[in-house]
Amino acid sequence: MNLLYINTMKKIAFVIAVAIASLSSAQAQTQAPAANPLRFVVGAGLTAGGDKLATAEYANGGSIDVRAGGMIAFLAGVDYRVNQQFSFQGTVGFHVDQASAKNGDVTFKRFPIEVLGYFHPSDKMRIGGGVRYVSSPKLNGDGFGAGVYQEFDNTVGAVLEGEYFFSPNVGLKLRYVKEEYESNYAIRGRTYTEKTKGDHVGIFGNFYF
Repeated sequence: MNLLYINTMKKIAFVIAVAIASLSSAQAQTQAPAANPLRFVVGAGLTAGGDKLATAEYANGGSIDVRAGGMIAFLAGVDYRVNQQFSFQGTVGFHVDQASAKNGDVTFKRFPIEVLGYFHPSDKMRIGGGVRYVSSPKLNGDGFGAGVYQEFDNTVGAVLEGEYFFSPNVGLKLRYVKEEYESNYAIRGRTYTEKTKGDHVGIFGNFYF
């Protein structure tokens, strides 16, 4: 099952790469960005990092870790070009890491909202960062993972990233996110706070329209 999971992640990465290449080719004849400075954006990517939240062990001896910074993310939102050198982007997304099998799964899911600002050193590249608010982070399982459950407080993190544009409509971004999750639990009448690092790196393909 471990190899199956890894192969699935490789297939997802391949699909993202093919989609970027296809969209780039389709937009190759575009000469300049659209006159309208406000555009919509959709994207998907892979992330890695963060503390280990749970480990799924399989009967064949394999295992998979579910981490606070993994694994697959989707986003949608708007992108606004202020002028030739500056732009802003606001998105909402879904970010999930999962260890799954036929008899159950363990999943860590959350819903990030990001507001980012960018500087454009050229028409092909921009660098920037901003804030990331993560809503409803939760770890849970069913089947073999039925005993796994943990809710975390909403949290605010920071984002740094760079994006390269193959065309005005297709971008590839590399990013680093720094964030931390907190959860509370009670033992013998006393409340304790557990902190979990969600720091991660990621690669995303974005399409603008």
